[in-house]
This record gives sequence, C-alpha cells and structure tokens, in this order.
Amino acid sequence: MSFWQWFWLTVQVFLFFSYLVVLIQIVTDLFRDKALSGLAKAVWVFFLVVVPLLTALVYLITRGTGMTQRQLQAQQEARATTEDYIRSVTGAQAAGPSPADQIATAKSLLDAGAIDAGEFARLKSAALAGVGPA
Repeated sequence: MSFWQWFWLTVQVFLFFSYLVVLIQIVTDLFRDKALSGLAKAVWVFFLVVVPLLTALVYLITRGTGMTQRQLQAQQEARATTEDYIRSVTGAQAAGPSPADQIATAKSLLDAGAIDAGEFARLKSAALAGVGPA
C-alpha cells in the first residue's frame, strides 16, 4: 500500500469512530430525555437505522442545544448523588465539631477553671477516639 492509501484508510477509520461516538451520544440523549414520548424515541431510532447520517445531522441541528442541557443536568444529578452518598457514609463525623475543636473547647474550659485536669483528659481522649462529649 502506498502512503496515500494508508492516509485515506486512517481518515476513514477516524471518521467511522467519530460517527459511532455521535450515534452513541444521540441514543444516550434520546433515552435520557424524559419529555420525549416512547413513540418519538422509536421513530428517531428507526430513522437512525434506516438513514443514519442524515438523521444524525437533523438530530444534532434540531436538538443539539437540548443535548447539552440534558448532559449538564445528568452530571449535576450524578454529582449530587455522590455527595449525598459521601455525606451518608461520613455521617456523624461531618455533623459534629472536629476533634481539634473539641479539645480546644475542653482546654478553654480547663483554663477557665470550669473543669479539672481529670475531666479535661477524659474529654480529650473521647475527642481523639471519635466519641462526642458525654
């Protein structure tokens, strides 16, 4: 094979994979869209199979802006779900003051004379163990 044949083959492979990525994005967007009826989704998929290139271009022109908005919304929902999961796993540790804050509060109480050294040691060990003050 000559250089130009290899070059043309490389261009064709690149265009084919680019087209596949676009098709995957379109099908993903179709099923992500909650406002679109099942019949409309079926019609889009049918035309993507029958006249793929033309349908993909029409879809991108007519619904391209909505694709971006739905993608951003899906990313925000995924981020919120992840953050909720992280909060639920960390639970009580994130809800209360940190051990350093608990020790600083206990130290200020010791310096003010409100508690004795034994009580300070007990509060300090409880804070380091991750148990809230009792």
